[in-house]
Amino acid sequence: MADLQRPTLCCCRKVLTVPTKPSEAPRALGQCHLVDVASASNFHSFRLRHFHLDLNINFALKRMTGWQVLELVPFQPGVQSLILDTHPSLLIHSIDCKVPGASGGPDHFLSLSYRVEAFTDYGSSLNITLPAAVIRPHRAFRVTIRYTTTDGPAIWWLDTELTCGQTRPLVFTQGHSVCNRSFFPCFDTPAVKSTYSATVRVPDGVTVLMSASRSAYSKQDRLFQFSMEYPVPAYLVALVAGDLQHADIGPRSRVWAERCILTCAVSKLGGSVERCLNVAEELFGPYVWGRYDIVFLPPSFPIVAMENPCLTFIISSILESQEFLLIDVIHEIAHGWFGNAVTNATWEEMWLSEGLATYAQRRITTEAYGEALTCLETVFRLDALHRQMRLLGDNNPVSKLQAKFEPGVNPSSLMNLFTYEKGFCFVSYLSQLCGDIKKFDTFLKAYIEQFRFSSVVAQDLLDFFLGFFPELKESCVAKREGLEFERWLNDCGPPLCEPDLSAGGALTGPVQRLCDLWGVEAPNPQAIATFDVSTWSTFQTVLFLDRLLDRSPLPQEVMSLLSSCYSALLDEMNAEVRIRWLQIVVRNSFYPDLHRVRSFLHKHTSRMYTVPLYEDLCGGVMKCFAVEVFYQTQARLHPNLRKTLQQIVFHTGPANASATDPPLLDTPTEPPTSGAIALRDVNVSA
Repeated sequence: MADLQRPTLCCCRKVLTVPTKPSEAPRALGQCHLVDVASASNFHSFRLRHFHLDLNINFALKRMTGWQVLELVPFQPGVQSLILDTHPSLLIHSIDCKVPGASGGPDHFLSLSYRVEAFTDYGSSLNITLPAAVIRPHRAFRVTIRYTTTDGPAIWWLDTELTCGQTRPLVFTQGHSVCNRSFFPCFDTPAVKSTYSATVRVPDGVTVLMSASRSAYSKQDRLFQFSMEYPVPAYLVALVAGDLQHADIGPRSRVWAERCILTCAVSKLGGSVERCLNVAEELFGPYVWGRYDIVFLPPSFPIVAMENPCLTFIISSILESQEFLLIDVIHEIAHGWFGNAVTNATWEEMWLSEGLATYAQRRITTEAYGEALTCLETVFRLDALHRQMRLLGDNNPVSKLQAKFEPGVNPSSLMNLFTYEKGFCFVSYLSQLCGDIKKFDTFLKAYIEQFRFSSVVAQDLLDFFLGFFPELKESCVAKREGLEFERWLNDCGPPLCEPDLSAGGALTGPVQRLCDLWGVEAPNPQAIATFDVSTWSTFQTVLFLDRLLDRSPLPQEVMSLLSSCYSALLDEMNAEVRIRWLQIVVRNSFYPDLHRVRSFLHKHTSRMYTVPLYEDLCGGVMKCFAVEVFYQTQARLHPNLRKTLQQIVFHTGPANASATDPPLLDTPTEPPTSGAIALRDVNVSA
């Protein structure tokens, strides 16, 4: 066995020394009576100090078998049971714990009784009866759970033909937001953080990666070992195993991917990762996770990117667009501070991670690439936010920052642009109150230092903000009429104010002027020809197409002119551009360009591109075309995506109804993407 602190095949992710150690991390101020309706567990009764996973991955049977050891400390006497979150796809074999021997005798193991009970459609509760002999306040004890898990919502098995290289099968996990209870029994709430370790056995030739700070590999035993030495919530424990190769792209960054896309991934990222990490550290303090590695996953990855500590997961489809890739990577880097180091304590306040990460992403982008690009990207996202607002209506409760949901509602249904963009606008408003963006940078650095490795609620952030700027507290900025903090958090509707984005005018101005030319009853081809769209950035082009999409349906003569001007040009551009043009084609029933839709759907098999197009096709007069293309391509779709598209094409129920198809981007509670592809533009995180 190789030393855990020295890598052999896996990368060593040694964590930097930081001023605050995990054991010294402060308890968040607002959690005294915290309720998480998405968790069935009794997490208030215990402190989870550490857990260990020992897993054997069987690709032929598509299952993981092994055990988990939890090290727990009761907070008070009289606790008679341990209740964990689990899932019907996870089969418990046995549970035991170590019991101290009588009169100083040897310890022995006691088999524990347990029962599994229904909780919601996204999970169950595992109720374990504890013997009185082990429940002593503030004294640690260990519980061992032996189990098998198969194809729950966290675990995505890809057959060989569904991978990029088609050399061997691949499996990955996706825990956000409440899916990891199907990976291992846990306190599946962001309020609980702990360290973890893992041992994973795989067939020869398979590489395993986890969101861990240290790793090692024994070739003789085909065994990988991992250790995360800083506390993380359950949803940030992630694993991927398959035919993965690596290349270093910086002193603390490595790209992992299948061999066929590795060179492309490295060339697209270049030195941007280390550059952005350095900028982020200047703004927000040390990057505490040591490594920032990236693994590119096949198009079946259900979201765009996920900020798993030390190892960001990104969908390989995004490699087509240099600008979208860059922004996504910067967003996930920002999560190293906002979301991973300091986490929202419940999913009802997801904006504390996503809104702050979006703000941090744009601060990094501004410092590294200039304010104009930041403003352009922000205009593009806020356009999508307002588009979603028009679909939802001003009084829809999902537009609240402090979204409330009833027991049984899947927190993933809260993943919408308000979490990101309304949250960003509120954080931007707080920075404006300071009068100096550098002062606000200093505040955010202090906020991370104060709450590092903790989970917080909004009151923690706002109390710390007002304490950091006492002059603002004295002037009662929290109750400023029309902009009260309470209204920001609990009112429905769009942001109460938006930041000044005029610095992006040189990039957004031409887009709007060209949109205006196309907005008249008879567009002037000569005036339109003065705009060379081929020189525009991706964000300019998608902003232009989105605004045209907003104006659909368009007259057929306008569509004909649009096609003659742009169709061939857009064919040469990336998928983020092409899908928008194809949605314009579909929504306007422009049959001359329908062959382009067919070609696109034959090539692209990721849900972020297929779902919006199929929804548009089936929402209009092209359902027969959609059925035909679906039958032609279904063999190359992941089973979860195939089921989603079947529900769209054949109206067998709402998309994502399957318990094994976690609704991270397009959920029954979110609006259809008619009029927008806003939901696909969410940088999940999940």
